[in-house]
Amino acid sequence: MLALRLGRRSGSAVQLRRLMVAAASGGTAFLLLSSLAHALAHPEAPGDASVRLAWCAAPLAATVYLAVAVARTDPGTRPRPGLSAIGLGPGRLMAVSVVTTALSCLLGSALGLLFFLHLRGDLTGMPFDGGAAALLSAGPPLPLPATLTLLALVPLIASVATASALRPREAGGLRASARRRMPDARRGKPRADSSSSGSPAAPEPAASPSPASVLDGEAAATGGVTAVAVAADQDEDAPVPAPVADVPAPLTAAPDGLPWGVAILVAGLGVSTYANRTGVALSPDLATVPGGLLAGWALAALGLALIGPGLTHLCGRLLQAVRPGAVRLLAGRVLMAEASRVGRPLGVVAAVAALAYALILRYGLGGAVLGPLGALGAVLVTGCTAATLAAAAIEVRQIRADTMLALLRVGAPAGTLRACAALRAGVLLAVFGPLTVAVAELASLTPGS
Repeated sequence: MLALRLGRRSGSAVQLRRLMVAAASGGTAFLLLSSLAHALAHPEAPGDASVRLAWCAAPLAATVYLAVAVARTDPGTRPRPGLSAIGLGPGRLMAVSVVTTALSCLLGSALGLLFFLHLRGDLTGMPFDGGAAALLSAGPPLPLPATLTLLALVPLIASVATASALRPREAGGLRASARRRMPDARRGKPRADSSSSGSPAAPEPAASPSPASVLDGEAAATGGVTAVAVAADQDEDAPVPAPVADVPAPLTAAPDGLPWGVAILVAGLGVSTYANRTGVALSPDLATVPGGLLAGWALAALGLALIGPGLTHLCGRLLQAVRPGAVRLLAGRVLMAEASRVGRPLGVVAAVAALAYALILRYGLGGAVLGPLGALGAVLVTGCTAATLAAAAIEVRQIRADTMLALLRVGAPAGTLRACAALRAGVLLAVFGPLTVAVAELASLTPGS
Protein backbone atom coordinates (compact mmCIF):
# COMPACT_ATOMS: atom_id res chain seq x y z
CA MET A 1 0.00 0.00 0.00
CA LEU A 2 2.85 2.38 0.80
CA ALA A 3 4.43 1.63 -2.59
CA LEU A 4 1.16 2.47 -4.34
CA ARG A 5 0.79 5.74 -2.42
CA LEU A 6 4.34 6.80 -3.19
CA GLY A 7 3.81 5.85 -6.82
CA ARG A 8 0.68 8.00 -7.09
CA ARG A 9 2.45 11.04 -5.65
CA SER A 10 5.48 10.75 -7.94
CA GLY A 11 6.12 13.32 -10.64
CA SER A 12 5.43 12.88 -14.32
CA ALA A 13 9.09 12.17 -15.12
CA VAL A 14 9.17 9.33 -12.59
CA GLN A 15 5.93 7.90 -13.95
CA LEU A 16 7.32 8.07 -17.48
CA ARG A 17 10.38 6.08 -16.45
CA ARG A 18 8.19 3.46 -14.81
CA LEU A 19 6.09 3.23 -17.96
CA MET A 20 9.29 2.63 -19.91
CA VAL A 21 10.07 -0.28 -17.58
CA ALA A 22 6.55 -1.64 -18.10
CA ALA A 23 6.88 -1.33 -21.89
CA ALA A 24 10.24 -3.11 -21.87
CA SER A 25 8.83 -5.84 -19.65
CA GLY A 26 5.85 -6.26 -21.98
CA GLY A 27 8.09 -6.57 -25.04
CA THR A 28 10.29 -9.15 -23.34
CA ALA A 29 7.25 -11.16 -22.24
CA PHE A 30 5.96 -11.02 -25.83
CA LEU A 31 9.23 -12.49 -27.13
CA LEU A 32 9.25 -15.22 -24.48
CA LEU A 33 5.68 -16.21 -25.32
CA SER A 34 6.47 -16.27 -29.02
CA SER A 35 9.33 -18.69 -28.33
CA LEU A 36 6.96 -20.90 -26.36
CA ALA A 37 4.36 -20.86 -29.15
CA HIS A 38 7.03 -21.73 -31.74
CA ALA A 39 8.19 -24.67 -29.63
CA LEU A 40 4.61 -25.96 -29.33
CA ALA A 41 3.93 -25.60 -33.06
CA HIS A 42 7.23 -27.29 -34.09
CA PRO A 43 7.91 -30.18 -31.70
CA GLU A 44 10.12 -31.80 -34.31
CA ALA A 45 12.74 -28.99 -34.05
CA PRO A 46 13.61 -28.54 -30.36
CA GLY A 47 16.98 -27.03 -31.22
CA ASP A 48 15.43 -24.14 -33.11
CA ALA A 49 13.08 -23.43 -30.21
CA SER A 50 16.01 -23.48 -27.77
CA VAL A 51 17.91 -20.96 -29.90
CA ARG A 52 14.89 -18.65 -29.98
CA LEU A 53 14.54 -18.88 -26.22
CA ALA A 54 18.26 -18.30 -25.68
CA TRP A 55 18.19 -15.10 -27.78
CA CYS A 56 15.52 -13.77 -25.41
CA ALA A 57 18.22 -13.52 -22.73
CA ALA A 58 19.54 -10.28 -24.24
CA PRO A 59 16.20 -8.37 -24.02
CA LEU A 60 15.65 -9.88 -20.58
CA ALA A 61 19.02 -8.63 -19.30
CA ALA A 62 18.47 -5.19 -20.84
CA THR A 63 15.04 -4.90 -19.23
CA VAL A 64 16.36 -5.86 -15.80
CA TYR A 65 19.23 -3.39 -16.19
CA LEU A 66 16.75 -0.62 -17.00
CA ALA A 67 14.50 -1.53 -14.08
CA VAL A 68 17.41 -1.31 -11.63
CA ALA A 69 18.52 2.05 -13.06
CA VAL A 70 14.99 3.46 -12.79
CA ALA A 71 14.69 2.24 -9.19
CA ARG A 72 17.95 4.01 -8.30
CA THR A 73 16.67 7.34 -9.65
CA ASP A 74 13.32 7.21 -7.85
CA PRO A 75 13.31 10.21 -5.48
CA GLY A 76 10.34 8.89 -3.48
CA THR A 77 12.31 5.96 -2.07
CA ARG A 78 15.52 7.85 -1.25
CA PRO A 79 16.45 7.89 2.48
CA ARG A 80 15.75 11.22 4.18
CA PRO A 81 16.42 12.50 7.71
CA GLY A 82 13.63 11.59 10.12
CA LEU A 83 12.11 8.74 8.15
CA SER A 84 13.75 6.09 10.33
CA ALA A 85 11.85 7.44 13.33
CA ILE A 86 8.53 6.44 11.72
CA GLY A 87 9.78 3.06 10.55
CA LEU A 88 10.95 4.02 7.06
CA GLY A 89 14.62 3.24 7.27
CA PRO A 90 16.87 2.24 4.38
CA GLY A 91 15.68 -1.36 4.52
CA ARG A 92 12.01 -0.42 4.32
CA LEU A 93 12.61 2.04 1.49
CA MET A 94 14.54 -0.65 -0.37
CA ALA A 95 11.53 -2.95 0.01
CA VAL A 96 9.28 -0.20 -1.37
CA SER A 97 11.56 0.12 -4.41
CA VAL A 98 11.44 -3.64 -4.94
CA VAL A 99 7.65 -3.69 -4.77
CA THR A 100 7.38 -0.74 -7.16
CA THR A 101 9.70 -2.43 -9.65
CA ALA A 102 7.78 -5.69 -9.40
CA LEU A 103 4.46 -3.92 -9.98
CA SER A 104 5.80 -2.12 -13.06
CA CYS A 105 7.16 -5.35 -14.51
CA LEU A 106 3.95 -7.26 -13.71
CA LEU A 107 1.91 -4.60 -15.48
CA GLY A 108 4.14 -4.86 -18.53
CA SER A 109 4.01 -8.66 -18.56
CA ALA A 110 0.22 -8.60 -18.36
CA LEU A 111 0.02 -6.15 -21.27
CA GLY A 112 2.46 -8.27 -23.27
CA LEU A 113 0.29 -11.34 -22.71
CA LEU A 114 -2.81 -9.41 -23.73
CA PHE A 115 -1.28 -8.18 -27.00
CA PHE A 116 0.15 -11.61 -27.73
CA LEU A 117 -3.21 -13.33 -27.35
CA HIS A 118 -4.94 -10.70 -29.49
CA LEU A 119 -2.37 -10.87 -32.28
CA ARG A 120 -2.43 -14.65 -32.16
CA GLY A 121 -6.21 -14.73 -32.45
CA ASP A 122 -6.93 -16.35 -29.07
CA LEU A 123 -8.83 -13.27 -27.88
CA THR A 124 -11.27 -11.12 -29.84
CA GLY A 125 -12.60 -7.61 -29.57
CA MET A 126 -9.68 -5.61 -31.02
CA PRO A 127 -9.14 -4.42 -34.62
CA PHE A 128 -5.87 -6.33 -34.96
CA ASP A 129 -7.17 -9.72 -33.72
CA GLY A 130 -5.32 -12.52 -35.48
CA GLY A 131 -3.12 -10.11 -37.44
CA ALA A 132 0.04 -12.14 -36.73
CA ALA A 133 -1.40 -15.65 -36.40
CA ALA A 134 1.17 -17.23 -38.72
CA LEU A 135 4.11 -15.37 -37.17
CA LEU A 136 3.09 -16.34 -33.63
CA SER A 137 2.33 -19.99 -34.51
CA ALA A 138 -1.38 -19.90 -33.76
CA GLY A 139 -3.05 -23.23 -33.19
CA PRO A 140 -1.84 -25.13 -30.12
CA PRO A 141 -3.08 -23.58 -26.86
CA LEU A 142 -0.50 -22.23 -24.47
CA PRO A 143 -0.02 -24.35 -21.32
CA LEU A 144 -0.82 -22.34 -18.22
CA PRO A 145 2.19 -23.37 -16.04
CA ALA A 146 4.73 -22.57 -18.76
CA THR A 147 3.01 -19.28 -19.57
CA LEU A 148 2.97 -18.16 -15.95
CA THR A 149 6.60 -19.19 -15.50
CA LEU A 150 7.74 -17.12 -18.49
CA LEU A 151 5.63 -14.14 -17.45
CA ALA A 152 7.10 -14.22 -13.94
CA LEU A 153 10.71 -14.20 -15.12
CA VAL A 154 11.04 -10.45 -15.67
CA PRO A 155 9.33 -9.32 -12.40
CA LEU A 156 11.20 -11.89 -10.33
CA ILE A 157 14.67 -11.22 -11.74
CA ALA A 158 14.13 -7.44 -11.72
CA SER A 159 13.00 -7.51 -8.09
CA VAL A 160 15.99 -9.58 -6.99
CA ALA A 161 18.39 -7.33 -8.92
CA THR A 162 16.82 -4.20 -7.44
CA ALA A 163 17.05 -5.57 -3.91
CA SER A 164 20.70 -6.50 -4.49
CA ALA A 165 21.56 -3.07 -5.92
CA LEU A 166 19.71 -0.98 -3.31
CA ARG A 167 20.32 -3.00 -0.16
CA PRO A 168 21.70 -0.83 2.67
CA ARG A 169 25.42 -1.51 2.87
CA GLU A 170 26.46 1.16 5.36
CA ALA A 171 24.51 0.05 8.44
CA GLY A 172 27.01 -2.54 9.65
CA GLY A 173 29.92 -0.32 8.75
CA LEU A 174 28.57 2.58 10.78
CA ARG A 175 28.03 0.42 13.84
CA ALA A 176 31.50 -1.04 13.55
CA SER A 177 32.96 2.43 13.08
CA ALA A 178 31.13 3.68 16.17
CA ARG A 179 32.52 0.81 18.20
CA ARG A 180 36.04 1.52 16.95
CA ARG A 181 35.76 5.23 17.70
CA MET A 182 35.00 4.82 21.40
CA PRO A 183 36.68 1.66 22.65
CA ASP A 184 38.29 3.36 25.64
CA ALA A 185 35.11 5.09 26.76
CA ARG A 186 33.38 1.79 27.60
CA ARG A 187 36.46 0.39 29.34
CA GLY A 188 37.16 3.55 31.37
CA LYS A 189 40.75 3.91 30.15
CA PRO A 190 42.51 7.28 30.56
CA ARG A 191 43.47 9.35 27.55
CA ALA A 192 46.74 8.37 25.95
CA ASP A 193 47.77 11.95 25.18
CA SER A 194 47.14 13.40 28.65
CA SER A 195 49.94 15.11 30.55
CA SER A 196 51.31 13.88 33.84
CA SER A 197 49.03 16.23 35.80
CA GLY A 198 45.94 14.62 34.31
CA SER A 199 44.75 17.65 32.41
CA PRO A 200 43.51 16.99 28.90
CA ALA A 201 45.66 18.03 25.98
CA ALA A 202 44.72 20.99 23.88
CA PRO A 203 42.52 20.17 20.91
CA GLU A 204 44.10 20.17 17.50
CA PRO A 205 42.57 22.50 14.93
CA ALA A 206 40.29 20.89 12.39
CA ALA A 207 41.55 20.68 8.86
CA SER A 208 39.48 22.75 6.47
CA PRO A 209 38.21 20.95 3.37
CA SER A 210 39.82 21.78 0.06
CA PRO A 211 37.85 23.16 -2.87
CA ALA A 212 38.38 19.92 -4.73
CA SER A 213 36.66 17.98 -1.96
CA VAL A 214 33.69 20.32 -2.18
CA LEU A 215 33.29 19.44 -5.84
CA ASP A 216 33.49 15.76 -5.01
CA GLY A 217 30.83 16.01 -2.32
CA GLU A 218 33.28 15.10 0.42
CA ALA A 219 33.16 18.36 2.31
CA ALA A 220 29.89 17.60 4.06
CA ALA A 221 31.00 14.24 5.40
CA THR A 222 34.48 15.46 6.28
CA GLY A 223 33.21 18.57 7.99
CA GLY A 224 30.62 16.61 9.96
CA VAL A 225 33.14 14.11 11.29
CA THR A 226 35.61 16.90 12.11
CA ALA A 227 32.99 18.89 13.97
CA VAL A 228 32.10 15.88 16.13
CA ALA A 229 35.77 15.27 16.89
CA VAL A 230 36.36 18.92 17.86
CA ALA A 231 33.28 18.97 20.09
CA ALA A 232 34.50 15.86 21.88
CA ASP A 233 37.94 17.38 22.38
CA GLN A 234 36.54 20.60 23.81
CA ASP A 235 34.67 18.70 26.51
CA GLU A 236 37.07 17.90 29.34
CA ASP A 237 35.10 14.89 30.60
CA ALA A 238 34.35 13.41 27.20
CA PRO A 239 36.55 10.58 25.99
CA VAL A 240 38.73 11.08 22.97
CA PRO A 241 37.78 8.97 19.95
CA ALA A 242 40.38 6.43 19.06
CA PRO A 243 42.13 6.95 15.75
CA VAL A 244 40.47 5.06 12.93
CA ALA A 245 42.91 3.04 10.92
CA ASP A 246 40.83 2.44 7.80
CA VAL A 247 40.33 5.80 6.12
CA PRO A 248 37.80 5.61 3.27
CA ALA A 249 39.10 6.21 -0.20
CA PRO A 250 38.23 9.53 -1.84
CA LEU A 251 35.31 9.66 -4.21
CA THR A 252 37.62 10.52 -7.10
CA ALA A 253 39.67 7.33 -6.78
CA ALA A 254 40.18 5.47 -10.03
CA PRO A 255 37.88 2.45 -10.57
CA ASP A 256 39.52 -0.94 -10.36
CA GLY A 257 38.03 -2.61 -13.44
CA LEU A 258 40.09 -0.99 -16.20
CA PRO A 259 42.94 -3.56 -16.41
CA TRP A 260 40.55 -6.50 -16.19
CA GLY A 261 38.26 -4.92 -18.76
CA VAL A 262 41.09 -4.40 -21.23
CA ALA A 263 42.26 -7.98 -20.78
CA ILE A 264 38.76 -9.41 -21.29
CA LEU A 265 38.17 -7.14 -24.30
CA VAL A 266 41.39 -8.26 -25.97
CA ALA A 267 40.60 -11.90 -25.22
CA GLY A 268 37.12 -11.53 -26.71
CA LEU A 269 38.46 -9.93 -29.87
CA GLY A 270 41.00 -12.70 -30.20
CA VAL A 271 38.38 -15.42 -29.78
CA SER A 272 36.00 -13.83 -32.30
CA THR A 273 38.80 -13.34 -34.83
CA TYR A 274 39.86 -16.97 -34.51
CA ALA A 275 36.27 -18.20 -34.85
CA ASN A 276 35.80 -16.04 -37.95
CA ARG A 277 39.09 -17.06 -39.59
CA THR A 278 37.33 -18.79 -42.52
CA GLY A 279 34.48 -16.30 -42.84
CA VAL A 280 31.08 -16.89 -41.26
CA ALA A 281 27.77 -16.33 -43.04
CA LEU A 282 25.09 -15.59 -40.47
CA SER A 283 21.49 -16.60 -41.08
CA PRO A 284 18.76 -13.96 -40.69
CA ASP A 285 17.38 -15.61 -37.54
CA LEU A 286 20.91 -15.85 -36.03
CA ALA A 287 20.39 -19.58 -35.49
CA THR A 288 23.75 -20.56 -37.02
CA VAL A 289 26.12 -18.31 -35.05
CA PRO A 290 29.24 -20.34 -34.18
CA GLY A 291 29.87 -20.80 -30.49
CA GLY A 292 33.33 -19.27 -30.69
CA LEU A 293 32.08 -16.14 -32.41
CA LEU A 294 29.26 -15.76 -29.90
CA ALA A 295 31.66 -16.24 -26.98
CA GLY A 296 34.02 -13.65 -28.44
CA TRP A 297 31.23 -11.13 -28.80
CA ALA A 298 30.11 -11.78 -25.21
CA LEU A 299 33.64 -11.32 -23.86
CA ALA A 300 34.14 -8.14 -25.87
CA ALA A 301 30.83 -6.73 -24.59
CA LEU A 302 31.79 -7.61 -21.01
CA GLY A 303 35.16 -5.96 -21.46
CA LEU A 304 33.59 -2.75 -22.78
CA ALA A 305 31.22 -2.67 -19.82
CA LEU A 306 34.13 -3.10 -17.40
CA ILE A 307 36.39 -0.46 -18.91
CA GLY A 308 33.60 2.15 -19.05
CA PRO A 309 34.15 3.54 -15.52
CA GLY A 310 37.93 3.56 -15.92
CA LEU A 311 37.78 5.35 -19.26
CA THR A 312 35.35 7.92 -17.86
CA HIS A 313 37.68 8.56 -14.93
CA LEU A 314 40.62 8.87 -17.32
CA CYS A 315 38.68 11.39 -19.42
CA GLY A 316 38.11 13.48 -16.33
CA ARG A 317 41.78 13.35 -15.43
CA LEU A 318 42.82 14.36 -18.96
CA LEU A 319 40.43 17.30 -18.89
CA GLN A 320 42.30 18.72 -15.89
CA ALA A 321 45.75 18.35 -17.43
CA VAL A 322 47.96 21.28 -18.54
CA ARG A 323 46.72 24.23 -16.46
CA PRO A 324 42.94 23.82 -16.72
CA GLY A 325 40.47 26.67 -16.47
CA ALA A 326 37.31 26.72 -14.40
CA VAL A 327 35.19 24.88 -16.98
CA ARG A 328 37.73 22.14 -17.60
CA LEU A 329 38.45 21.74 -13.89
CA LEU A 330 34.78 21.43 -12.95
CA ALA A 331 34.00 19.07 -15.85
CA GLY A 332 36.98 16.88 -15.04
CA ARG A 333 36.19 16.63 -11.34
CA VAL A 334 32.57 15.71 -12.03
CA LEU A 335 33.63 13.01 -14.50
CA MET A 336 36.10 11.58 -12.01
CA ALA A 337 33.59 11.59 -9.16
CA GLU A 338 30.74 10.08 -11.18
CA ALA A 339 32.80 7.63 -13.24
CA SER A 340 31.22 4.58 -11.60
CA ARG A 341 27.66 5.81 -12.14
CA VAL A 342 28.02 7.00 -15.74
CA GLY A 343 30.87 4.84 -17.02
CA ARG A 344 29.16 1.46 -16.70
CA PRO A 345 26.04 2.43 -18.73
CA LEU A 346 28.33 4.11 -21.27
CA GLY A 347 30.29 0.88 -21.65
CA VAL A 348 27.09 -1.12 -22.11
CA VAL A 349 25.82 1.33 -24.74
CA ALA A 350 29.17 1.08 -26.54
CA ALA A 351 28.93 -2.72 -26.51
CA VAL A 352 25.41 -2.70 -27.94
CA ALA A 353 26.34 -0.12 -30.56
CA ALA A 354 29.40 -2.14 -31.59
CA LEU A 355 27.31 -5.29 -31.99
CA ALA A 356 24.68 -3.43 -34.01
CA TYR A 357 27.38 -1.89 -36.20
CA ALA A 358 28.91 -5.32 -36.88
CA LEU A 359 25.58 -7.02 -37.65
CA ILE A 360 24.21 -4.29 -39.91
CA LEU A 361 27.27 -3.03 -41.79
CA ARG A 362 29.54 -6.07 -41.75
CA TYR A 363 27.03 -8.92 -41.98
CA GLY A 364 24.12 -7.11 -43.63
CA LEU A 365 21.51 -8.09 -41.02
CA GLY A 366 19.17 -5.10 -40.87
CA GLY A 367 15.64 -4.85 -39.57
CA ALA A 368 14.07 -6.15 -42.80
CA VAL A 369 16.30 -9.24 -42.69
CA LEU A 370 15.80 -10.02 -39.00
CA GLY A 371 12.03 -10.00 -39.24
CA PRO A 372 9.45 -8.53 -36.87
CA LEU A 373 10.46 -10.51 -33.79
CA GLY A 374 14.17 -9.95 -34.33
CA ALA A 375 13.58 -6.25 -34.91
CA LEU A 376 11.52 -6.10 -31.70
CA GLY A 377 14.37 -7.70 -29.75
CA ALA A 378 16.91 -5.29 -31.24
CA VAL A 379 14.71 -2.29 -30.42
CA LEU A 380 14.27 -3.54 -26.86
CA VAL A 381 18.01 -3.97 -26.28
CA THR A 382 19.03 -0.64 -27.80
CA GLY A 383 16.15 1.27 -26.23
CA CYS A 384 16.76 -0.17 -22.75
CA THR A 385 20.48 0.55 -22.83
CA ALA A 386 19.93 4.11 -24.06
CA ALA A 387 17.24 4.66 -21.40
CA THR A 388 19.59 3.26 -18.74
CA LEU A 389 22.25 5.77 -19.74
CA ALA A 390 19.67 8.57 -19.53
CA ALA A 391 18.60 7.33 -16.09
CA ALA A 392 22.23 7.36 -14.93
CA ALA A 393 22.57 10.95 -16.17
CA ILE A 394 19.41 11.88 -14.26
CA GLU A 395 20.81 10.25 -11.11
CA VAL A 396 24.03 12.24 -11.42
CA ARG A 397 22.04 15.42 -11.91
CA GLN A 398 20.01 14.72 -8.77
CA ILE A 399 23.13 14.06 -6.73
CA ARG A 400 24.87 17.20 -8.03
CA ALA A 401 21.83 19.46 -7.64
CA ASP A 402 22.95 20.94 -4.31
CA THR A 403 26.47 21.53 -5.60
CA MET A 404 25.26 23.29 -8.74
CA LEU A 405 22.85 25.39 -6.71
CA ALA A 406 25.69 26.42 -4.40
CA LEU A 407 27.80 27.41 -7.40
CA LEU A 408 24.97 29.55 -8.74
CA ARG A 409 24.54 31.22 -5.35
CA VAL A 410 28.19 32.22 -5.17
CA GLY A 411 27.94 33.85 -8.58
CA ALA A 412 28.94 31.18 -11.10
CA PRO A 413 27.35 31.98 -14.49
CA ALA A 414 24.74 29.54 -15.73
CA GLY A 415 26.49 29.48 -19.09
CA THR A 416 29.60 28.10 -17.40
CA LEU A 417 27.63 25.16 -16.00
CA ARG A 418 26.09 24.49 -19.41
CA ALA A 419 29.52 24.66 -21.03
CA CYS A 420 30.78 22.21 -18.43
CA ALA A 421 27.99 19.73 -19.25
CA ALA A 422 28.58 20.12 -22.99
CA LEU A 423 32.31 19.58 -22.52
CA ARG A 424 31.73 16.38 -20.57
CA ALA A 425 29.38 15.02 -23.22
CA GLY A 426 31.75 15.96 -26.04
CA VAL A 427 34.78 14.33 -24.42
CA LEU A 428 32.90 11.11 -23.70
CA LEU A 429 31.57 10.98 -27.27
CA ALA A 430 35.04 11.63 -28.68
CA VAL A 431 36.48 8.73 -26.66
CA PHE A 432 33.71 6.12 -26.78
CA GLY A 433 32.68 6.74 -30.41
CA PRO A 434 35.95 5.69 -32.10
CA LEU A 435 36.35 2.90 -29.53
CA THR A 436 32.95 1.47 -30.49
CA VAL A 437 33.75 1.52 -34.21
CA ALA A 438 37.18 -0.04 -33.64
CA VAL A 439 35.77 -2.87 -31.51
CA ALA A 440 33.01 -3.56 -34.06
CA GLU A 441 35.51 -3.74 -36.92
CA LEU A 442 37.88 -6.01 -35.01
CA ALA A 443 35.08 -8.26 -33.72
CA SER A 444 33.85 -8.92 -37.28
CA LEU A 445 37.30 -9.07 -38.86
CA THR A 446 38.16 -12.01 -41.12
CA PRO A 447 41.92 -12.72 -41.17
CA GLY A 448 43.35 -12.52 -44.66
CA SER A 449 40.42 -10.52 -46.07
